[in-house]
Amino acid sequence: MEQAAGQVYQLFQHEMFPWTFSVLALFPFLLLVILYYLATNNRTPTTCKETKNHLPPPSPPRLPFIGHLHLIGDLPHVSLRELAHRYGPNFMLLHLGQVPNLIVSSPHAAKAIMRTHDLVFASRPQSLIAEVLLYGQSDVGLSPYGEQWRQSRRIVTTHLLTNKKVRLYRVAREEEVHIVMAKVHRLSTKGIAVDMAELFNTFSNDLICRLVSGKNFQGEGRNKLFRQLFKANSVLLGGFNLEDYYPGLARLKAVSRVMCVKARNTRKLWDELLDKIIDDRMSKQQCQHDKGNDQHEMDFIDVLLPLQGRGITREHIKAILVDMFQAGTETASVVLVFAMAELIQKPHLMAKLQAELRMNIPKQGQELITECDLTNMTYLKAVIKETLRLHPPAPLLLPHLAMADCDLDGYTVRSGTRVIVNAWAIGRNSEYWEAADEFLPERFVDGGSAANIDFTGTDFQFLPFGAGRRICPGINFAFASMEIILANLLYHFDWDVSAEAAIDKDGIDMAEVFGLTVQLKEKLLLVPIEYKDRH
Repeated sequence: MEQAAGQVYQLFQHEMFPWTFSVLALFPFLLLVILYYLATNNRTPTTCKETKNHLPPPSPPRLPFIGHLHLIGDLPHVSLRELAHRYGPNFMLLHLGQVPNLIVSSPHAAKAIMRTHDLVFASRPQSLIAEVLLYGQSDVGLSPYGEQWRQSRRIVTTHLLTNKKVRLYRVAREEEVHIVMAKVHRLSTKGIAVDMAELFNTFSNDLICRLVSGKNFQGEGRNKLFRQLFKANSVLLGGFNLEDYYPGLARLKAVSRVMCVKARNTRKLWDELLDKIIDDRMSKQQCQHDKGNDQHEMDFIDVLLPLQGRGITREHIKAILVDMFQAGTETASVVLVFAMAELIQKPHLMAKLQAELRMNIPKQGQELITECDLTNMTYLKAVIKETLRLHPPAPLLLPHLAMADCDLDGYTVRSGTRVIVNAWAIGRNSEYWEAADEFLPERFVDGGSAANIDFTGTDFQFLPFGAGRRICPGINFAFASMEIILANLLYHFDWDVSAEAAIDKDGIDMAEVFGLTVQLKEKLLLVPIEYKDRH
């Protein structure tokens, strides 16, 4: 496993930074793009000509060849909000290269896309990189709309992530929390700082590995390999891909072959890892069957394997598992890091949350806060919701694709247009949120201005997990995981900023790096101090 992890590291030691859309970054492709543009421009239909009956959404002036690429910076969600303020607070049309993108920046516009016209915009753009990494895009998140996606979604929502199933995973969550608490305790006795991103990533990954295959992989050395593969996927799927801007050029055989080299190498490593996990599970099942012991706790693979031969292939299973590993690990860990970063800079808010936890729990002799204790922890829930509002893990969600022409507020959006929903901008829209850029969990408690606002896709001013047909199916699982680990870390320990932490004039360095998820650029290093005043 160490050798495999090393292969991934070598593969990406010269990786491109995601979404860096400067003209200089495009320079190596510029000559090829110009030639392609000149060859195809005369026969390429425009996205939506301005006529009496077909008015396109508002758009900034664009340049030849690159369209609006020069307007997008290293943090696209920030750039897009600034552009939307000037050109289209609801809908704005940007041409990134030759590809039209509809930018959605308000609750009203998001509702039109994900409720009123949900079916029209329910698909995803096809991608050569995703086809390689996700086994023909047969996963749940990036699969185009159709029967294959419906089948994958049905498997996940009815067999793996139902509310009942999420409750059944309680014991696994609490046991993984126990492991984390023991680790943090050891570090606290030595005064050693904790890398919060690594801590939360390991917790989330161990938990999802346990639910997928019945065990975590710390003892087998696979954790490092998982982290490297997640990073590789994030760079490949969330980084600069030529086909997102010049799809015709990218589909040329010689170009596509070069584009997909890293994706194919990463896919081989995923194959080795997932085939080993699946084969181990099949051997274990056969052994239990031979012993007449078919009664055991079902994990995800136990549920998926019997579906083979009923329209589900081994490749299909692996695509779903990649989704589960990637989303199940990164979503929770990213949000938890931002939660701790916000709280450590606002000691009065951290103290308020710790008071709620320490006033009510634990009972005599109880070592850990359990999920049963969390029912009435309203401020804990408010802190997580406020973190999701300010720092949605995927600020632009996943792209939608128009499957037909559609009229929106008098504008015509053409079939084939990509749709980008800026959930980050919507969550900071000052028309809907008081002090929109401030971290104020109180807004979500009883009597607060957002006390009745839901984050599961019914209120369109708050969309950290999307809405409609393509809403993330793992909302309840992610929230339950975040609650239990955050509660225990803040009950058992006080926290201080390490002398080695990255600090700027405003406190913790909150600079971000964009990818499939947005993460802090610098490590969040905090020192745990064990809380002694317990029953």
